[in-house]
Amino acid sequence: MHRLYECLKGYATTVSLRYISDRDAVNDVLQDSFIKIFSRIDEFEFRGEGSLKGWAMRIVANESMNYLRRNGRLIFVDEVPEIEDEGEVHLERVPMDVMLHMIQQLPEGYRAVFNMYVFGQMSHKQIALELGIKENSSASQYSRAKNMLARMIKEYMKNHDG
Repeated sequence: MHRLYECLKGYATTVSLRYISDRDAVNDVLQDSFIKIFSRIDEFEFRGEGSLKGWAMRIVANESMNYLRRNGRLIFVDEVPEIEDEGEVHLERVPMDVMLHMIQQLPEGYRAVFNMYVFGQMSHKQIALELGIKENSSASQYSRAKNMLARMIKEYMKNHDG
């Protein structure tokens, strides 16, 4: 168990930080996640290389979402002004830690949908069912998150070029 924990803890921390910006809360979520991972290991089905890591990280993502729900931090707003489309953004020059920080700056609802769509590879229909929101709300939250990130990235590039 210790060896599995050591192998997964760094990646699990990164996954949880995508959803939760408070480090103390992330540590609590990781503790709950690893308890669940270890107590449910008999439910894991091997499906090739990386399947254990994927299974474990789904638990971490779900526990992170549960934390946000329990603490009333997951708020979705349907009635907000449209954000202008920021167009194409090039990510290759943005360090991963900077990108993670940018994702953490998104409002909780935007961040949750963005992470579930991009990292969890869930459809807007699946996200809507999981979060109890409308499918078009999921799509609009994702679009707004993407545009906010694009603005942050452009600002970063403007400040770090040349």
